[in-house]
Amino acid sequence: MFQMLLDGLAVVFQPGTFLMTLLAIVMGTVFGALPGVSATMAVALGLPFTYSMDPVSAIVFLVAIYCSSITGGSIAAILFKIPGVPSSAPTTFDGYPMAQRGEAGKALGVALVCSAIGGLVSALAMFFLSPQLTQAALSFGPSEMFAITFMGLSILTSLDADNILRTTISGVLGLLLATVGQDPMYGVQRLTFGSNQLLSGIEMIPVLIGIFAITEVLQQTVSDDRLTAEDAEKAGASSLDTTMPTIKEWLSIKWVILRCSILGTIVGILPGAGATIASFLCYSTETKLSKYPEKFGTGIIDGIAASETANNAATGGAMVPLLSLGIPGGNAAAVMMSALVLKGVQLGPLLLINQPQYLSATFVSMIITNIVMVFVAMAIAKAFAKILSVPYSILGPVIIMLATIGSYATNMSTMDVKIMAIAGIMGILFRVMHFNSAALILGLVLGSICEGNFSRAYTIYRADVGAMFMRPVAGVIMVVCIVALISPFVGPVLKKKFGKNKEKA
Repeated sequence: MFQMLLDGLAVVFQPGTFLMTLLAIVMGTVFGALPGVSATMAVALGLPFTYSMDPVSAIVFLVAIYCSSITGGSIAAILFKIPGVPSSAPTTFDGYPMAQRGEAGKALGVALVCSAIGGLVSALAMFFLSPQLTQAALSFGPSEMFAITFMGLSILTSLDADNILRTTISGVLGLLLATVGQDPMYGVQRLTFGSNQLLSGIEMIPVLIGIFAITEVLQQTVSDDRLTAEDAEKAGASSLDTTMPTIKEWLSIKWVILRCSILGTIVGILPGAGATIASFLCYSTETKLSKYPEKFGTGIIDGIAASETANNAATGGAMVPLLSLGIPGGNAAAVMMSALVLKGVQLGPLLLINQPQYLSATFVSMIITNIVMVFVAMAIAKAFAKILSVPYSILGPVIIMLATIGSYATNMSTMDVKIMAIAGIMGILFRVMHFNSAALILGLVLGSICEGNFSRAYTIYRADVGAMFMRPVAGVIMVVCIVALISPFVGPVLKKKFGKNKEKA
């Protein structure tokens, strides 16, 4: 093991490879901070740089882009309420309110440090536990994958404790949007209204951009208390230099970081799960474990720590099945897999036996990236924070232009731009009617994954729903999910009932 580590250090610290790794960190952080550029797109944009590299250096470069882009997404999420990458969507729930209170520096400090910790923990897990964790993930069938994804949906009853009904309806609308397109099992068209452009479904990135970016711009445009230059000085660059969490605040979230590091790594290992599910799932979990769940969404560091630790922990987890079995753990890992296959690399169990330098080089690359990206991201965040001082009459149109470019770049389709615009209008209506945009996004993100896994399990068990959840892991998770979903409704009733009985006694 020690020799493997030395081999990895020798590969990464070659002058050319090391300089390219630093370039990848800067590129990934910038790409991640730009609205609409997902981690998958960031890795794809980095592919041309690898054409002249050897396979080991290529994966080092792409891994650096992958990890840093996930972290970069938190910058726009906190400063502008625009998730740079989909997995940063939960970061907006608490990060943006903190920035509005003039605590942007503290929010970014928590996001960047927790990102580094989550990434380092997952890198260690990838290096030391890769074979064991991969075997555990392979034992998970469609039933378990459905149960895990459904657990992410259980956050619906926790997103807004004072407005559970509208929040639940918002989530169901998101699930409805996830059904647009072709049925994953039978290819039947659903809710396409005769449009061939909707056959592939509604893309997540344009909806994310519309709900968060366009809605925010429209809201700020008509608002009397929108950001001014003085507000920007308060909430932006100045606080980045001086405000950081205290030791007491770090200690208060130590268990949040530990839990989300472990859970995020496990979710990342599951093929097809990825950083987005990890961040939503961990945010949901922490709202249920917290002593003050009502504060989530109002601007507390616990929410930022949960989201950013989890989505970065998923990066190392996603590399486990890719390197060990040749199975990508997420979309970005699939792009990396394609790049390696083009170079003639035979991914699979024999790869790490015959060429262990792939694992060691990836490990060292992740360690360096997760340390260096903290300083790179802080420097880039300062530049982004300066943008807040620009008059909103200029900044608003620029944000809309970038959002439009980001939406169009998803599939090079004008339909995605239309979806973004409709999502922006829907976001305004949601705010006026007090529905929950985050719940809509959650339903859209997890809906197709839930449906796909449920359909496969339903087919495998020949339409026997009971048998689907007789497997121990799936059954236990589903029980936890059901309890989590009904407890906000049943809890107050039971509390009221027992309260009356106590008064009578």
